Amino acid sequence: MNSFNVKAIKSLHAELSVPGDKSMSHRAAMIAGLADGECVVRNFLPSEDCLNTLNAMAAVGVQYEVLEELQGFGPTVIRIHGRNGKLQAPTKPIDCGNSGTGMRLLAGLLAAQPFESELFGDESLSSRPMGRVITPLAQMGANIEAMGEKPGCAPLRIHGKTLQPTSYTMPVASAQVKSCVLLAGLFCEGVTTVNQPAETRDHTERMFEAFGVVTEREGQAIHLRGGQIPQARDFRVPGDISSAAFWIVAASALQGSRLLIRNVGLNPTRTAIIDVMRRMGAKITVVVSSSQDGEPMGDLEICGAPLTGTEIFPVEVPNLIDEIPVIAVAAALAQGKTIIRNAKELRVKETDRITTVVNNLRSMGGEVEEFEDGMEITGGHPLHGAVMQSYGDHRIAMAFAIAGLFANGETTIENTACVNTSYPGFGKHLEAVMQEATDTQAYQIPTIVHSH
Repeated sequence: MNSFNVKAIKSLHAELSVPGDKSMSHRAAMIAGLADGECVVRNFLPSEDCLNTLNAMAAVGVQYEVLEELQGFGPTVIRIHGRNGKLQAPTKPIDCGNSGTGMRLLAGLLAAQPFESELFGDESLSSRPMGRVITPLAQMGANIEAMGEKPGCAPLRIHGKTLQPTSYTMPVASAQVKSCVLLAGLFCEGVTTVNQPAETRDHTERMFEAFGVVTEREGQAIHLRGGQIPQARDFRVPGDISSAAFWIVAASALQGSRLLIRNVGLNPTRTAIIDVMRRMGAKITVVVSSSQDGEPMGDLEICGAPLTGTEIFPVEVPNLIDEIPVIAVAAALAQGKTIIRNAKELRVKETDRITTVVNNLRSMGGEVEEFEDGMEITGGHPLHGAVMQSYGDHRIAMAFAIAGLFANGETTIENTACVNTSYPGFGKHLEAVMQEATDTQAYQIPTIVHSH
């Protein structure tokens, strides 16, 4: 499916499950690959990004078997044979595709190995800054060459060597940088410390704990003693709340709707989307909550209600960065102004997400002012259908597909194959939501990804 053709809906009464969490699937492939035995990873996200990371681990000697797969996309249940912390030299450069997470975390892992390796990616990834991980790794003694056309960009040639532990203070809050340094720290003698300027996603620390790797937290500092080998164990990936965010916004903005999203991850460093939508007036309830493998998860019930504009607080931005495009759509559907600032990081994602969001909102009749570090959206103006580009960015494609559910006329999003980066099956869910809107009974949207 290379485009989405979207028409407005008048009701949404359904249940659905979203695919496995992207951030955790990346990390599970790496940490299980370092473990001291076999690990079965369930509900793995069969997206292009995560499959590239899985294949990157295979390139350094990690064998895996596919136990279940989603037809047309890839594995959802995998048995990974950990290498007890000892990886082998790849025979050719490693393709990270479009994944910044994959490349930045692998850089930390590979910098500490006794061999050379090279990481490359597609055109988008080759324009994204890698200096943010090269700097702390160099502080640990790493030798990494950024060979891209732009300074500090991929391809990365990594001359692996023994690294020294460090105490690194991140200038900008980034879970990717933190995780990169901690993965490198596994191979150091002594304690590696990462100091965060603000709270960031803690999936790496939680997954380390699940696999028996001890970290210590002291304020915003995370300490890791090197030499630890992850212990083999099975791991289940919760549903991705960043994927659920699109449906959370759709149901929140449609008065009279009721949507149940099952088995979604509720890690407190990821639930800022719920806080923001509640602040805008959304009725969101955690119906069931449990904890598995150190990660909280549960079912969310969303009921539609009138939305009002809000201000995104600076402290929220690091843990909302993936959801801001769809929050901007919610802001256009709300009454009043929504202010998003301190989000300059959006300019170096898969696209410049500030400019792409502003352009697409304006093409639908939205009122939005662009700033260097964000935007101000005046909501309440009727949206109209338009033909828009995804710009090759999965989150832009999906956010404006949701906008199309509220627009007069037909909305077309072009170049939508990119959604497979994070949400294989989104197009089928979108079709099911539009079909459901023509029925009178609530029903369960067909499951796209296996969840046994």
